[in-house]
This record gives sequence, C-alpha cells and structure tokens, in this order.
Amino acid sequence: MVNSVLQKTFKLSFLLLPGLLLYSFKTDPDAQQLLSWSNRLLTRVYDPSNEVKLKKWELNLTDGYFLRLRKTYQNGKQEYYSCQLHAFNDLDYIGTTASGLIRITTKADDIIVQTYNDRKGDVDSMATSLTIPVKNMEPEQVDSLRNALLYFKTQRL
Repeated sequence: MVNSVLQKTFKLSFLLLPGLLLYSFKTDPDAQQLLSWSNRLLTRVYDPSNEVKLKKWELNLTDGYFLRLRKTYQNGKQEYYSCQLHAFNDLDYIGTTASGLIRITTKADDIIVQTYNDRKGDVDSMATSLTIPVKNMEPEQVDSLRNALLYFKTQRL
C-alpha cells in the first residue's frame, strides 16, 4: 500500500513539475525575437530616397546591442555610424506617418562617426545624436522601437 501511494505521488509530481517550472519564471520579452523584430522594422522603414547617390546601405541592431548604419555612395565614399545601446538616451520622431526622421540620442559623445574614401579626407569622430530618415512609420511602431531600445540598454552580454 505504501509502495502504491509513493508511485502515485511520484507520477503526479512528475506530471506537475514541468508545468510548475514553465510558469515559475518571469516572462520578459525574448531578446532575440525583439532584435529580429527591430531589424525587420528598421529595414522596412529606412528611407534612402533623399540620398540619390547612395549605392547601398545597411542598418541593423547586432546581438552585442550595437546600432549600426553604413552608407556606401556611388563614388566609393562610405559613412559609418555605430552606437552601443547601453549609451542610448532617447528616441524622438519628427514628421508624419508618411515620412519623417528618427533621432537617436546618447548622454555623451557615444556615437562613432567615420567616413572612408572621402575627397575631403577621412573623418573619425564622436557624436551625441544620429538622425535616420524613415517612411511609412506608425506612432505605435515608434513607441515599440523606443521601448525595444530601452530594453536593450538594460541588457548585459
């Protein structure tokens, strides 16, 4: 009889344990899903149309929580911007849902600005803001992107 009760208790605990483990953890947003969503959004809304001599561009958030923008022009000139999101201060939006500018700011000169193959000479400097032209961006998307960047600011590798 004791053996029967022990077997039932063991079976019951075996069935309940996975459920308890699943529900006992705090449900934070999954960082990888948030990175993926942020990258898809940035790729979709980036507006290169104001720069007619732009050959290609790359705008992404990395797994190391860096925001990177690289522009390559037809004449070979490259502009590179990079910011570690731990230095992120705020995101502002200026414009309409059809077109506008995202302005990302940091507390200090934490945005790396570099140019290569520039006729005026290569530049290597720091800035406190980065302006990104965008199109077709809803207010909810701006808020969600800002919240995602704030989330990444608090994450540690």
